[in-house]
Amino acid sequence: MALVVYLKTVTALRGKGDRIAKVTFRGLSFYSRVVENCEDEARFEQAFRWPIGSQVDGDEMLEIQVFHYSKVFTNRLIGTFCMVLQKVVQEGHLEVSDTLIDDNNTAIRTTVSIEIKYQTMDGSVKVWSDGEFLDIPNDCDGTFQFETDSLLSGRSQSSATSPGRSIHGIPTFRKAGRGVLSAMKRGRIRSAKDDHKKGDDPAILDAEDLDGKAMRLGGGPDPDTISLASVTAVTTNVSNKRSKPDIKMEPSSGRPVDYQISVTVIEARQLVGLNMDPVVCVEIGDEKKYTSMKESTNCPYYNEYFVFDFHLPLDVMFDKILKISVIHSKNLLRSGTLVGTFKLDVGTVYSQPEHQFHHKWAMLSDPDDITAGCKGYVKCDIAVVGKGDNIKTPHKANEADEDDIEGNLLLPEGVPSERQWARFYVKIYRAEGLPKMNTSIIANVKKAFIGENRDLVDPYVLVQFAGQKGKTSVQKSSYEPIWNEQIAFTEMFPPLCRRLKVQIRDSDKVNDVAIGTHFIDLRKIANDGDKGFLPTMGPAWVNMYGSTRNYTLMDEHQDLNEGLGEGVSFRARLLISIAMEVLDTTSAEIMSSTEVQVEPVSNISESATGKMEEFFLFGSFLEATMIDRKIGDKPISFEVTIGNYGNQIDGVSKPTSAKKTKEGAGESEEEESELIHNSSDEEGDDDGDLTSVPSTPPMKPVITDRNYFHLPYFEKKPCIYIKSWWQDQRRRLYNSNIMDKIADKLEEGLNDVQEIIKTEKAYPERRLRGVLEELSTNCSRFVTLANKDQNQAGRTKLDRERLKSCMREMESMGQQAKTIRTQVKKNTVRDKLKLVQNFLQRLRFLADEPQHSIPDVFIWMISNNKRIAYARIPSKDILFSIVDEEMGKDCGKVKAVFLRLPGKKGFGPAGWTVQAKLEMYLWLGLNKQRKDFLSGLPSGFEEIKASKGIGIQAVPPISLIYNMKQVFQLRAHMYQARSLFAADSSGLSDPFARVFFSTHSQVTEVLSETLCPTWDQLLVFDNVELYGEASELRDDPPIIVIELYDQDTVGKAEFIGRTFAKPLTKMVDEHYGPPRFPPQLEYYQIYRGNCAAGDLLAAFELLQIGPAGRAALPPIDGPTDSDHGPILPVPLGIRPVLSRYRIEVLFWGLRDLKRVNLAQVDRPRVDIECGGKGVQSALIQNYKKNPNFSTLVKWFEVDLPENELLHPPLNIRVVDCRAFGRYTLVGSHAVTTLRKFIYSPPSKTDNNWVHTGDIVVNMDPEPNFKKMDTIVKLDATTDAVVKIDMNEDEKDKEKKKKKKKKGDEIEEEEPDESMLDWWSKYFASVETMMENLRAHEAAMAEAEEKEDMEIAAESTEIKADDFSVKGTKLKEKSKDKKTSKDKKKNHDGTEKRPPKPKVDELLVYNKELESEFDNFEDWLHTFNLYRGKAGDDVDHNVIDDDRIVGRFKGSLCMYKLPLSEEITRDAGFDPNMGMFQSIPHNDPINVLMRIYIIRATDLHPADINGKADPYIVIRLGKTEVKDKENYISKQLNPVFGKSFDIEATFPMESMLTVAVYDWDLVGTDDLIGETKIDLENRYYSKHRATCGIASHYSVHGYNVWRDPQKPSQILAKLCKDGKLDGPHNGPGGKVKVANRVFLGPTEIEDESGLKKQTEEHLALTALRHWEEIPRVGCKLVPEHVETRPLLNPDKPGIEQGRIEMWVDMFPMDVPAPGPAIDISPRKPKRYELRVIIWNTDEVILEDDDYFTGEKSSDIFVRGWLKGQQEDKQDTDVHYHSLTGEGNFNWRFVFPFDYLMAEEKIVISKKESMFSWDETEYKIPARLTLQVWDADHFSADDFLGAIELDLNKFPRGAKTAKQCSLDMVLKEQELPSISIFKQKRVKGWWPFVARDENDEFELTGKVEAELHLLTAEEAEKSPVGLGRKDPEPLEKPNRPDTTFLWFLSPLKAIRYLICNRYKWLIIKIVLALLLLIMVGLFLYSMPGYLVKKLLGA
Repeated sequence: MALVVYLKTVTALRGKGDRIAKVTFRGLSFYSRVVENCEDEARFEQAFRWPIGSQVDGDEMLEIQVFHYSKVFTNRLIGTFCMVLQKVVQEGHLEVSDTLIDDNNTAIRTTVSIEIKYQTMDGSVKVWSDGEFLDIPNDCDGTFQFETDSLLSGRSQSSATSPGRSIHGIPTFRKAGRGVLSAMKRGRIRSAKDDHKKGDDPAILDAEDLDGKAMRLGGGPDPDTISLASVTAVTTNVSNKRSKPDIKMEPSSGRPVDYQISVTVIEARQLVGLNMDPVVCVEIGDEKKYTSMKESTNCPYYNEYFVFDFHLPLDVMFDKILKISVIHSKNLLRSGTLVGTFKLDVGTVYSQPEHQFHHKWAMLSDPDDITAGCKGYVKCDIAVVGKGDNIKTPHKANEADEDDIEGNLLLPEGVPSERQWARFYVKIYRAEGLPKMNTSIIANVKKAFIGENRDLVDPYVLVQFAGQKGKTSVQKSSYEPIWNEQIAFTEMFPPLCRRLKVQIRDSDKVNDVAIGTHFIDLRKIANDGDKGFLPTMGPAWVNMYGSTRNYTLMDEHQDLNEGLGEGVSFRARLLISIAMEVLDTTSAEIMSSTEVQVEPVSNISESATGKMEEFFLFGSFLEATMIDRKIGDKPISFEVTIGNYGNQIDGVSKPTSAKKTKEGAGESEEEESELIHNSSDEEGDDDGDLTSVPSTPPMKPVITDRNYFHLPYFEKKPCIYIKSWWQDQRRRLYNSNIMDKIADKLEEGLNDVQEIIKTEKAYPERRLRGVLEELSTNCSRFVTLANKDQNQAGRTKLDRERLKSCMREMESMGQQAKTIRTQVKKNTVRDKLKLVQNFLQRLRFLADEPQHSIPDVFIWMISNNKRIAYARIPSKDILFSIVDEEMGKDCGKVKAVFLRLPGKKGFGPAGWTVQAKLEMYLWLGLNKQRKDFLSGLPSGFEEIKASKGIGIQAVPPISLIYNMKQVFQLRAHMYQARSLFAADSSGLSDPFARVFFSTHSQVTEVLSETLCPTWDQLLVFDNVELYGEASELRDDPPIIVIELYDQDTVGKAEFIGRTFAKPLTKMVDEHYGPPRFPPQLEYYQIYRGNCAAGDLLAAFELLQIGPAGRAALPPIDGPTDSDHGPILPVPLGIRPVLSRYRIEVLFWGLRDLKRVNLAQVDRPRVDIECGGKGVQSALIQNYKKNPNFSTLVKWFEVDLPENELLHPPLNIRVVDCRAFGRYTLVGSHAVTTLRKFIYSPPSKTDNNWVHTGDIVVNMDPEPNFKKMDTIVKLDATTDAVVKIDMNEDEKDKEKKKKKKKKGDEIEEEEPDESMLDWWSKYFASVETMMENLRAHEAAMAEAEEKEDMEIAAESTEIKADDFSVKGTKLKEKSKDKKTSKDKKKNHDGTEKRPPKPKVDELLVYNKELESEFDNFEDWLHTFNLYRGKAGDDVDHNVIDDDRIVGRFKGSLCMYKLPLSEEITRDAGFDPNMGMFQSIPHNDPINVLMRIYIIRATDLHPADINGKADPYIVIRLGKTEVKDKENYISKQLNPVFGKSFDIEATFPMESMLTVAVYDWDLVGTDDLIGETKIDLENRYYSKHRATCGIASHYSVHGYNVWRDPQKPSQILAKLCKDGKLDGPHNGPGGKVKVANRVFLGPTEIEDESGLKKQTEEHLALTALRHWEEIPRVGCKLVPEHVETRPLLNPDKPGIEQGRIEMWVDMFPMDVPAPGPAIDISPRKPKRYELRVIIWNTDEVILEDDDYFTGEKSSDIFVRGWLKGQQEDKQDTDVHYHSLTGEGNFNWRFVFPFDYLMAEEKIVISKKESMFSWDETEYKIPARLTLQVWDADHFSADDFLGAIELDLNKFPRGAKTAKQCSLDMVLKEQELPSISIFKQKRVKGWWPFVARDENDEFELTGKVEAELHLLTAEEAEKSPVGLGRKDPEPLEKPNRPDTTFLWFLSPLKAIRYLICNRYKWLIIKIVLALLLLIMVGLFLYSMPGYLVKKLLGA
C-alpha cells in the first residue's frame, strides 16, 4: 500500500531564482530537486512515494512547501499548500491545482498542481505489498519459513491451538520468497468492517479445518509453530473480539509485611578531623541507633550489630532512607558535630543480590559543604530480610581485611565509584481537577459569613527525595492552582534513592491532608548506559489517583491518597518537569549547602505539553453477572469516568481553553452535570453530540443463585460515551502498547515452553526457537513503527531520549534473540529460558511510560447512591490506533471485567469475592477517528439513539438491541481438583464447585473431608442464550468462571478459589468427532486472591442447539451409577484411560503428634487413600511407649490414569481410635504428585560396570606430578576412568612422610603437631570453604561474561563495536581487580602468609546438612500432617508451621502391574517387604547423642542495649540441658565451643532442638532462635550421618578418629549390607570392593612415633569414594560442621541468626566411643609489648616565643594499644624544641591478651558502671603513637599520629632522612612485617595529620623500638616504665634550652637573653658607657670651664 504524490509545476512565482519544494506526509518529508533560475514557473515533474503500514485516514494531511533555495543562507519560504486526504481515500486518484498560502495564512497568487494516487489492494487494508519495511530474511534456497503462529500482526490470535486439542495440521509456509507472506498478511488483517462479511479466505486459519489448509499450503506439521496456549491461563481461541481476563484478583500493594533490617558497623577509616572521638549513628526512617564512642582515633573499630524491625507495606518500606552518619565527640550534654553522612534507600539494598551489601565501605560526605569531598569511610554490612527470604551470610570466622576501600565501596553494581554532587530541579507549574476538600455544609457557612463562594481547597505541593522535603507555597482556594515554582535538591549523583515522591496536599489549620500522591522512579527517567541520559522529565502532566471524590470528614480510603494501594478514583493532575545538572564543586559561586531551595520559575505555554485534542470514549455493557447478593436488590447502575469527565459529583465538560463554545450551556459545574444526567436534547456541541452519557440507567438485579445476582440486559445492552479533552500524547501510549504486546507474546511463549518442559512433551527447544524468532521480528517491527511522527507538539526531552534508548534496547534484544535462537539445543533449553525471561523483565520495564497522558478509566457500580465496587482500566489498554500493533490490547474487544472493593476493604477474604463480573466493550480514541468505534462488537445489533433529529448518524447509541440470538447447551465435565485450600478446623475442606456461564450457574455435589475431590460429574446447562453472530461465538465464546467453595453446616459456604476457562464450541453444522471433539481434560490453576490454591481438572464444551432441538446433540451416556442418582458422570471419551497400579506403603511411625481437642493421641492409625481405594496401617497400641508401626509394608491396587500428569493425589490421614469405636481425625497430608515414588527397575547398563573389569584407583601420589593432578592407574583390560581429586594436604603429607623417611630436616614452617588443635583444623577448613566459594563465584561470573560476550559477538555489526568495547571494559575491570588483589597477595603474602600450613581439614557447610543430602529422605520420607484452617497469608511460600500437628514417617512405591519377574526372583527377596527390601527393623534403639556447638553468628539482639547474653539450651524428648551459667555477656557472635552428651531412645525421642536463649538478670529469659534436627532420619540414612568420615585416619593428636568403629569395620559392614563382594585386601596397599580397586598407604604412626602396618587408610580411601561403587554407592557424610539458621516462632520465616554445630550419634549396643573432642574456645595468650621512644625529628613547631617570636614546640609522645585508650602512656616533655628534634629514651609497656588464630586482641571490661558483668571485645591489634605539643594553660595541641597494625606494618626506616610520607600513603606496596614473627623491631616512622584540604601531611618522625614478649618471658626479664628500674634507660642528652622558664628564671635569663643578645648587650653597655661619659662630660664641662676660666 502506498501513497504517491506527483508534483508537476508551481506557477505565478515572483522574481527570478532557484526554487525547491518539500512534501510532507505523516511526519516523513521529501525534498524535490532544485529548479535553477526559473522565473514565473518552476517545473518539478517529480514523484514522491510513501509506503504505508496502516490505512490512510480521511483526516490526515498532506503538506507541500515551496522555498527560495539559497546555497549560503537558509531557504526562504514562499508558501504552503495543505490538503486533507478525505477525497483521495474515497476515490484513490485525484488531480489538484490550488493556490499557496503564506505565513500569515493569506492566499498568494502562486499555484501548485499535483496528482495523488493512493493504492490499496482490493480495497482492504493490508501490510506493505513489497516488504518495503519488513526485511525478509531470504534463506539460501529462497524460502522463508515462519517459526511463529502470529504473523506479525496484532490482530492474530495468541495461540493456534487450544491446549488439549490434537496438534495435527499447523501449517508451515514454505513457498518462494515474499509473495506468500503478503498473501498471508492480506488475509489475516482485513479491515475491521469486512470482518464479518468476508467468507472463508484461504489464509485465515481456523482451528477446525487446519488439516486441509495445511495440506493446501504444503508442508506437514512443524512443531516450531505450535503454541500450546498456556494451560494455566484462559486459553484464547482464534478470533479477536474478546481479550484475556486476569485471574489474580486481590491488590497486593499497600499490604503491610514484616521486614528486618540488620546493619553491622565494622569500622571507620580516614575520618577527617584531628584527634576525634567518633560515634556512628545508623538511622532508618525515624529510628536511630548509635555505636559506642571510640576515643581519639581517626580509624575506630566497632563491630557492632543493629537490627531494625518494621511492619509496613512494601512501597513504604523501600522508600525509607537508611542513613549512616559519623558524629564527633557526642555526649550526654552535647549532640556532637557531624563529620559526614551516607544515605541510600532500603529498596536499593533489597534489589542487591541476596538482598545485602557485605563488608562494603560507605563513603561519607558533608551535607553542609559539598565542596569538601570525601569525609571518610565506614565499613558495614547491610541486609534487608523480608518474610521467607533467606540470606546467605558469608562465613564469619576469618574476615580478611578488605583494605582495598575503592574496590569495595558500598554502591550497587554499575554505579561509578566517584559520585559527583548534582542538583535536581523539580518544577511545579500548575494542577487541575482537584477535588473538594470541605463538606458542603462548611462551604455554606463560609458563604454566609464571608459572602463569597470560593473553591474549597488550599493546595500546595510537597516533594520528597533522598530524605529531604521541599514545599511550594500554598495557593488559597483554588481548584486549578498555578504555582510556577521550582524545588531544588542537592544530592550525590547517581543517587542511591530510587523514587521521588510528589504529593499535592491541602493546607488546613488542623491537619494537612494529602490530595494525591505520585511516585517518580528515577530509573525510568534516566538511563545509565554508554549512550544514556541524565534524569529528565516533562514538562508533562502526571495523574494522581486516590480515594473517591465525595468528601467526607473521615475518609476511610485516605491511605490511597498517600500512595498506598491502588487508587480507586482520579484525584487531580499536576504539571511538573524534572531536570538535573551535575555541579562543578570547584567553582567559587556554588552554594555549598544541601538545603532544599524553593524559587519561582517562569510560566510555560499551553501547548508545551501537547496539542489539546477531543477524545471519545465509548463503552457497552454486554453482561453484568455475579453481582454480590450482599449489595441488596436496589437498582444498580454503572458509572464510567475518565479524569473528571463523566464524574457525577464534579464532572467537567470541556477544558477551560475550549469553554468558549459552551457559554450558553450554563456557567457553574453543577448545571453542567445536570445537563449531562438528564441527557436532555439540547445539543451542547456543534457536531450534534450530546456531551456525554457517563452512566447506565439503573436497573433492578435478578437472582442467579444463593450468592449472586445478575442484571437482566438480555438483548438490550446499555452503552455509555464520554467526550473529553486531553493533550494528544498518544505516541507515548502507542510505543508502550507495542512493547506490551511483544512482552505478552513473549510471556505466553515462555509459559508454553515451561508447560512443555513440565509435562515432558517433546521438542521444547523448537517452541523456544519459535518464541525467539517471533521476538526478534517483533523487535525490528517496533523500531520501524516507533520512529514515526517525531515532531509532534509537546514532545519532551525524555520522550526523545526514551525513544532512542528503547529503540537501541529493542534492536539489541532482537539481535540477541536471533543469536540465542541459534544456540538453543535440547540440553540448553533451561538456561536459555532463564536468559529470555530477563528479556521479558526488560520489556516490561521499558513499556512502563513515566510521563502520563490520558488518565485511566474507572468503572464504578453504584447501588442506592452508594459506590460499591470498581474496576480501573489503564487508558492505554483501550486506546485506538490505525496501526494494529499500537492499539491497546483491549480496545474494541469484549473484556471480562471483575469489579472489586476499594482500598483496604479489598484486602484479605473480602477482596477475593467477585463483586460483579461485567462483559464489557470499550473504545477510546480521537473523536475524529471514531467512525469504527463499534466494529469490534459482536455483530448482529441495531443502534438505539438518544434523540431523533438531524445529523443524527453521528450520535453514538445509548443502547444496542441484538436481534441475532443463538441457543447453546454447555456441558461442564468436572472431573477432580487437587491441593485445595484447607478451610475447616480439621485441616480439610468439604469442597463443591459452582460453574457460572453467562447468567446461569450450577453446582457440583459436595464431597466431604477432602482437599482433592474427584467429583466426576457432568453439569449440563440447557438453553443458554448468547447474542451475536454464530461464527463469532464459535471462535470466541464468553468465559466460564468456576468458583470453589467449602460447605459449612452452619452459615454461608466459604470461598476457597476461582479459575476461568473457555469452552470448546461446536456449531450445528460441525461434526462431533476428532480432532476437536470430545474435548480433553485440562488443568486449570485455581487462585485465591493472588495465591495459587490448587488445580482443577475439567473440560468444557458449548454445543449449539439447532432447529432440530436437543435431540441432534451428541448423546450423554446416562447415569451408570445407581447410587449417585441423578448425577451424571463424565462421559467415556473424556475421562482418562485407566490402568492397574499397585501402591506399596511403608509404615514406619508417627512423630510429635499434638493433642486433639485437648486429649492426647493414644492409639493412632494411618489411612492411605488414592483413587477411591486405600489401605490402613496397623494400630499403634500405645503411642507414648512406641510410636512405630508393627507391620511395616502393606499394599493396595487401584486403577489410575495412564497419563502420569493426571494421577490423583494420594491422601494420608491419621486418626486416633478412641473408646466405643469412635475415631477422631488427627491430621492429614496430600501427596500431590506421585511421580517421585514411581518405581523404575534398575537398567542393566546403568552405572553397572560389571563387564569392564577392575578399576584401579591410586591414592599414592608420585612426586613428579603437579600438585593438583589426579593420578589414576588403569588395568590394561578396562576402559573406564575414575577421577579422584586429591587434596593438596594429602599429597603434602605423603611428601612429608617421605622426607621423614629420608631423615631430611623438616622445613621450618611445618607446624608442630602438638601446637595444632581442633580450632586450627576449623579455621583452615573455613578458609578452604571461602576459597571454594570465591572460586565458584568467579567461575560463574566468568561463564556469564563469556556467554554475554558470545551473544554480543554474534550480534550483528550494528552493536558489535558497542559490545566489544563493553566486553573489553568488563574484562579489563575484572583483570584490574584480579591484578590488584594478586599484587596485594604477593606483597603481604611474602611475609604475612607463608604457604598454607598443612592441617587436616573437615568440611564446613554454610547451610544445613539436610539440604546437602536431600533431607536424608533416601528411603524414609517425612510427611507433615496438617490440621486446622490454612492461614490467609499473602505469601503462600511460607509453610503454616502452626498447622502442623505431627509427622508421618514412611514411604510409597507404585508400579504398574504385572511386574517383571526378575526382581522377585532375586536371592533373598522377601515378599512381605515388597519393593522395600533390606530396610532395618523399627524396634526401639538406644543411642548416645554427642552435640557439638561451635558458635553462633548474627544473633538478633534481645536487650535494650542492642546486644544479647546468649546461652545454649538443648532439648531431646524429655531431656533438657540448659547451659545457663555459662552465658556469654553482651555478645551477638558468641563462641560457645562446647559438647553435650545426651542418651536417647529412637523412636520416642528423635527431634533434637538446639535453642539459643538470652540470659536476663531479672525476669524470664527470652528465646532468640532455635533449630530442629530430625536425628532419626539421619541415623537410618544410607549416607551414614551418624559420625562423619574424616579425611585422614590417625590414632592420636588433634585429628584422632572419633568413630568407635574403624574404617575397615565400617567398610565391611557396608559391603555386607549392600550384598557386595569384598572388601578384599591385596598385597602392596590395595583393597578391592565390588569391581573397584583402591590403592593407599599402609602404615600409621602411634604416639611414640613407631610405625605399624594398618589397613585403615585403604578402607578410608574406599569409604571416601563410596559414591562410585556400582548399585549401592552413595556419598557418605564427611567430617563436617553445619551452619543452621535460628528461627523464632514469633517471627516466622525471618532468620534470627545462625549456629554452627555438628552431631555425632553412637548406638549403645556397640563399644562406647572415646571422650568427646575438646573444642573449647582458645584462650587468648598473654603478651607484653614494650615500646621505647628514642627520639623524634622534624616535628612541626607550633608555639611562638613570647619574647622572641621564634617557633618552637614542647614535644611529648603518647601511645596506646587500640581499644585501650584508658591505658594510654605519655613520655615526659621535651621543652622548647627549636628544630623539631626531641630526645626521650622513654619506655611504654603494654600488656595484652591476644588470639593468634583470629589476629585480635581480647579485652574484657565492664561496659558502664551499671553493668552486671564484664563484656568481652575482640579488636584488631593496632598500636597508636601520637605526637603532641604541651601547653600549660590551654589544651595540648595534637600534631600527628601513626597507627601500626602489629600483624602487618611497614618496616621502619634506618635513618630519619629515609623516613617519608610514603610509608603511610603507599603502605600496600611496601614490604611489611609482623611483630609476632619478628619479635623485635627498631626504626623511624612518620607522624601524619590532615591539613585543611584533607591531604595527608608529614608532621614529624619518631624513632622507636618495639619488643614483643610472652607473659612468661616478661616475668623473667622485667623492665620499668619510663626510665625507671629495672633496666633503666639513660637520661636523654637534651640541649640546655629544654626547661621551663618559670621554674628556673635565672637559667631562662641566661639562655634567652645571654645566648642570643650577647653582642647586642655588649654593644648596648658600651654605648651606655659612652653616653654616660658624654653626659658626665657635658654635665661637668661648664663647671670645669668656669673653674678654668676663673682659674680656681
